[in-house]
Amino acid sequence: MLLDRHRDLFRVPSIRATLLASIPGRLPIGIAGFAILLLVQNRSGSFITAGIASGLYVLGLASVAPLIGRAIDRAGPLPVLRLCACVYPLMLAALVGLVTMRAHAFAIALCAYVAGAALPPITICMRTLYPRVLTDSALLQTAYSVDSVIVESVFVIGPALVAFFLAAGYPEGAVLLAAVAAAAGTLWFNRTPVIRDWEPRARSGGSRWAIFTEPGLLVLFGATLFYSVAFGLFEVGVTAFATQRGTPSLAGIALALASLGSALGAFAYGARHWQAPLRLQFLIALGLMAAGSLIVAPANDIYLFLLANLIAGAPMASVIATQSLLLSRLAPQGKLAESFTWGGTCLLGGISGGIALGGVLAETVAPAWLLITAAAATGVAALIAMAIPHSEKLDVTDAHFVS
Repeated sequence: MLLDRHRDLFRVPSIRATLLASIPGRLPIGIAGFAILLLVQNRSGSFITAGIASGLYVLGLASVAPLIGRAIDRAGPLPVLRLCACVYPLMLAALVGLVTMRAHAFAIALCAYVAGAALPPITICMRTLYPRVLTDSALLQTAYSVDSVIVESVFVIGPALVAFFLAAGYPEGAVLLAAVAAAAGTLWFNRTPVIRDWEPRARSGGSRWAIFTEPGLLVLFGATLFYSVAFGLFEVGVTAFATQRGTPSLAGIALALASLGSALGAFAYGARHWQAPLRLQFLIALGLMAAGSLIVAPANDIYLFLLANLIAGAPMASVIATQSLLLSRLAPQGKLAESFTWGGTCLLGGISGGIALGGVLAETVAPAWLLITAAAATGVAALIAMAIPHSEKLDVTDAHFVS
């Protein structure tokens, strides 16, 4: 049955309660970066200034994430989550104030960077949690797929909310909503039993740089960097298409449809057991993602453009789900959270680079070229991923997973 694997997953009490509690605190993932991009562009009139501010927001998290992961491995998630729940909303509120006062672009960019660095790491906590409580590899695959569905659902809701605030003439409201959701959602997440009682596991005896002695992880990080550049380029390309036609709020709808397609694709991926090796699944998902960007590029009619976004989004979350499974298998013992945050650094660093590059390209070339460039970056990611070493522990047909 299509839903059997999902039912089995949600019968695990710690998974069910914690996944539900994680949703509100993850809303800023789908709101903040896009909201900052549109807020700054709307108030300054410059895609370059907006792209830099939004890119630095993402880069802030990317640069601090490994330290956060190391802290979670050593002391558990609660101290980090409590600190972030305080700093993040304050920085977003300050960002709105700076934009409203038409402060210097440097001050706005710096505030965006600090806000990104303080984003509560709820997604990293969840992806580290799954191997702690699930030993069946089939359920682990489903868990990462469901997690991707939740993230993509946030990307459906988030851009739609941003579009609503923009249409109402109050883009600041979307940024402030992200601040409130982060604070309230993290407090709820912290109260769930499995997070409150999280006990750090024994650390491995290797050096602090042991992660970088794993060849498979390094290859995976390289592939992640390039496909995430494509994510950033795709977001700005869609936004540039909508702005070029005088309807910037259309970008929120298009990105929401892409995320809806991504969520549906991840749901289908997690609903069944795949016989292909995990490495091959990752390569296929990357190939489909590159093809999706090429489908969107030539669209000129608005309705065809929206439909193409829905189709293009279908493989995106499956790329992240398979990457998460690969990373969970390749991570050194006792360094799972840190490994995920290094993966997150590559992901978010690539997105920020893609957004910044897209902001520059949007001033000089047609939006279609941003999407073609996104497809090329995904193709490079697939070529890199081909170098991931063959290994029995990457075979998803194994009955059990040991973290």
